[in-house]
Amino acid sequence: MDGYAPPDSSSPAPEGGGDEEAQVIVVGAGPAGSATAVHLARAGLDVLLLEKSGFPREKVCGDGLTPRAVAQLVRMGVDISAAGWMRNRGIRWVCEGNQVELDWPPLGSLPDFGLTRSRHDFDQLLVAHAQAAGARLHTHVKVSAPLVDQAGCITGVTAFRGPDREPIRYRAPLVVAADGASARTAVALGLVRDASRPVAAAARRYYRSAVRTCDPYLELWADLRYPGTGQDLPGYGWVFPLGDGRVNVGLGALPQRRPVDLRAVLAHWLPRLPAEWGIKEENAASPLHSAPLPMGFNRRPQYRRGFLLVGDSGGMVSPWSGEGIAQAMEAAEVAAETIALAVARPAGPRREHALQQYPAEIHRRWGRYYRLGNLAGDLVFARHGFRPFLHPRVMASPALLRALTRLLTHVAEEPAHDRIDAVLHTLLRLVPPSRR
Repeated sequence: MDGYAPPDSSSPAPEGGGDEEAQVIVVGAGPAGSATAVHLARAGLDVLLLEKSGFPREKVCGDGLTPRAVAQLVRMGVDISAAGWMRNRGIRWVCEGNQVELDWPPLGSLPDFGLTRSRHDFDQLLVAHAQAAGARLHTHVKVSAPLVDQAGCITGVTAFRGPDREPIRYRAPLVVAADGASARTAVALGLVRDASRPVAAAARRYYRSAVRTCDPYLELWADLRYPGTGQDLPGYGWVFPLGDGRVNVGLGALPQRRPVDLRAVLAHWLPRLPAEWGIKEENAASPLHSAPLPMGFNRRPQYRRGFLLVGDSGGMVSPWSGEGIAQAMEAAEVAAETIALAVARPAGPRREHALQQYPAEIHRRWGRYYRLGNLAGDLVFARHGFRPFLHPRVMASPALLRALTRLLTHVAEEPAHDRIDAVLHTLLRLVPPSRR
């Protein structure tokens, strides 16, 4: 493992029934919450990290990290050279009998490699990193609702802790909601989901495969179809190596126009995989699990009166690729920096003005990109999946395929590193600014 001490999930909170106070409360200790807590603690803030589960734990995920996500791990000081990490060189596209391998580009601002690691290990590592930075972790604490004063400003959260569900209040003038796709804290505050924005579904299962566990590429299949009808799956399939004897095999889809039976599609797809890979029932290393993917900023606003949304709770999964970990950790860093600068000001209008910069910065970074992705999802992905983008002529053109891959994974540099960067930046500048 990584040389860290696992969190003590058997001691969910200090004894005593009184309120506990902090400068910032972070709800949820997944990648979004733990990354937020790391950056806040490093800035010298007293941060309380509340998690409803214990560690280690399982999460439905592809377990793949693009260079954007790797960059965030490096910025947090995570030792990605330690045991448990599996590096990859790039992406292998498979479509209509063709396959092309593309290496991650050599950009100055991002690593030229990706990573894979099981969320069972990944989340535990990050939360231990937050504790090492100084964050106070309480596990088995289920937050029920935000606390607000008469002016509607956040003053903390109410929660139930431990197996006996003891009611308790945690006090802080700022609360970061990083509680995942359920977004329970945001819903309790009245921040409803925008039904016009997509919510995808993903399913994954682990298989033992000595042949593919050390594959240097993340493999994506773009020509999956519904069994019986032959209609395109509005998404793609993946085979990601974990380097520990297993692979992560899964599907992601946009079920906007018809229900998606991911289990049936997976059963229809697996026989197409080469037999020597061993991706079959007797080599399954886990059950099939599924989860929603809230995309394209489908919950807004990202900030309101002391309450910030980070990661899946704010619908920050990319509408282009379904990637969410990189976005969660990047938004966490923005949120923490904004909070640190804000609390240096006295409480009142000046602090509130500083906190309003969080959604402004998030939309500056991703607003046009997500708006174009939402449009592509509605017009293409939800109807035909990725196959139209991977036409045989595109697959036969390395330049076109590299540009498409970098658009889908948001791997680009500003200012432009090469012609592909220049084209992508020009394309996004043509998109009208998104509404916050």
